[in-house]
Formats: sequence, structure tokens, C-alpha cells
Amino acid sequence: MGIAGGLMPSPLHLIALSQVALNRWLRAIIILVGLPLIIDGALFLVTLFFYHYIPGNIAHYVAYLGGIYALVESRKKSHEEMAHSAALSRASVSAALLGELTAPGTWIYWLTIAGPIIEEGRSKGYWHIVPFFAGGLFSYYAAAILSVWLLAWGASLHKKFNQRLFLASNLALLAFGISYLLRAYYGT
Repeated sequence: MGIAGGLMPSPLHLIALSQVALNRWLRAIIILVGLPLIIDGALFLVTLFFYHYIPGNIAHYVAYLGGIYALVESRKKSHEEMAHSAALSRASVSAALLGELTAPGTWIYWLTIAGPIIEEGRSKGYWHIVPFFAGGLFSYYAAAILSVWLLAWGASLHKKFNQRLFLASNLALLAFGISYLLRAYYGT
């Protein structure tokens, strides 16, 4: 599960890729690892303490927010312009974090997979569930870093590939937005 999540393109992946294009690997790794760890840590605590109180259909409504956010972001500054930008803005990182938080997959994971596992930890002991979360985190972050590295390496080989990569990332963001809205509307 972690590997699939780490390979799924996200706004944070795109910002990290732009930082790699500027040869700022440390910032890229902080963006790929540190920021999602903050979100996951907060959602872990919410799930741990409030799992029974969270409405089950919250992912449905978050899907609308995620879809609207992705559509709005796909119309803003191109990712190629971001890659050539010298500054990493707080606004772009905040927007990407909001994108991660409004992605329905995040909520589905925490409510349908992680929540019951945390509940199992309450009855069997929390050390019982540590391997699941540790393995998931390691595989997610390793896959995310590897995918950004491979994209950056491929982009460095061919300028045309670099241009097509940014076009593909814009199209992926547009597709995510539409798919989030469709899933929310049709309830799947």
C-alpha cells in the first residue's frame, strides 16, 4: 500500500520535482517526507482519539474539496514555471499540503484501513500494529523519493522529456480533480 501511495503523483511530488530541477535535493526530501509526515501524524492522532466520532461519509465530502482544489491548481502557474522559479513559496507548499489533506484517498485510508488497525492495537497492544505503520511509512517515502529521482533523471536526459513531464503532471492534476468530483458525485 505504501509503495502505491508513494508512486501516485501529488502536488507535493510536483513541488519536490521542481526543487530537484533546481538541484535542491534536501528541500525536495523535506517536502516529500517531512510535510506528509506532519499530515499523517495529525491524522493518526485524530484517528486514535476520535475514530468513533468521525462521520463515515467524510471522504465523500472531502472528495468534492479535493476535486475543486485540483481543478483550480491545474489552471495556475505551470509546473515548468515553478521548476524555473528560484523561490519555494510558502503559498505553494501550503496549497500542496491542502491538496494532500483534501485528497479523498487520504481520508479513505485513515477511516477504512488505519482506523480499524488502530482499534485492533487498542485491544491487542500498540506494539502489535507498529510493523504495519512502520512498513507503510518506509515504503511510501522510499517510493516517493525514488519516483521523483527517476523523473528528474529522465528529465535531465532529454529536454523534450522535461517539457512533456510538466505537461503530463498538469494533465494528471486535471484528471485527479475530475475523478475526485465524479467519485464524490456518484458515491464510489
